[in-house]
Amino acid sequence: MFHLQKATQVTSAESDQTGNDILLRLAEHYRYPPRPSEGPGAAAPFVRANMVASIDGAATHDGMSGGLGGDGDKTVFRVLRGLADVILVGAGTATTEGYRQPQPDEAFADLREENGQTPAPALALVSRSLSIPPDYPPLSHPDTVVLTCASAPADRRAALVDAGATLIDCGEDDVETSTLIETCGKRGRPRVLCEGGPSLLGSIIADDLLDELCLTTSPHLAGGRAGRIVTRTGDGEDTATLKGMSPAAIITDDDGYVFTRWLRHGRSSIH
Repeated sequence: MFHLQKATQVTSAESDQTGNDILLRLAEHYRYPPRPSEGPGAAAPFVRANMVASIDGAATHDGMSGGLGGDGDKTVFRVLRGLADVILVGAGTATTEGYRQPQPDEAFADLREENGQTPAPALALVSRSLSIPPDYPPLSHPDTVVLTCASAPADRRAALVDAGATLIDCGEDDVETSTLIETCGKRGRPRVLCEGGPSLLGSIIADDLLDELCLTTSPHLAGGRAGRIVTRTGDGEDTATLKGMSPAAIITDDDGYVFTRWLRHGRSSIH
C-alpha cells in the first residue's frame, strides 16, 4: 500500500515575520521523545544525527557540508542544537568545518530550563589519533570533552592535556561507539546530536545505536566524487546490514530544501 505524505512548508518570509515563533514551532516538531524523571530510562541516551546531502547523494561540496546548506538548513541546524545536551562530532569534521564552542541561544532558554538542561549543549570531539591542533579554541572549554581510546599516541595526548583538554578513553585499541554513547549519558547529556562526519556516523549505525536521522536534502545535483553521509572504514559491502527506519515527518522551505525525520523502528520513546 502507498501513502501520500503531505509536506509542511516553512517559508523564509514567515520566519522573518515571526522571529522566534518559527524557531519554537520547529523545536516542538523536533522535540526529543519524553523520558522518565527517574530510573534507568532517565539517563538513557537518545541518539539523533543531523546530516545534509545533495539530491544525488553527495555529502559535501568543495570539501565541506556547509556548501550544500541554505537559510532553512541553518535554521533547522540551530533548532537541533538548541534542543541537544551534547553535540557529538568527529574531531576532523569539527576542525575542517570550523566548529566553535556552542553558545547559549536565547530563543531556547526557557525550553532548556523547563527540560532541566544547561544553557548550551556541550561539545564532544571523537578522535582515535588525537590529531587535533592544541590551539583549537574549544579544547580548553570546561564543556568540551575529547572521546578517544587508551592506545592513542601518548605525545599527542600529553599535548592536548597541556592545552587544557579533557580526555576520556572509550575503549582500548579503538573508540567504541557503544562506550562513547554511554559516556554521554553518564555525564548527564542523554540528548545526543551527532553531526558526523561520515565515519563516525557509519560506526554508530553499524552498532545499531542511531535512533533518529534528520536529513536535509539540498535541491542541487552535485556530481563529482563527493562521499556519502555515511562510510565505514574496514567494512566491505558484503558485511553491511540494512537498518530499518520509518519516516516521521517531511518539511520543505521556499528555497526547495526538504527536511526529513527518520526514526528507528520501535524507537518513538525512551525505554
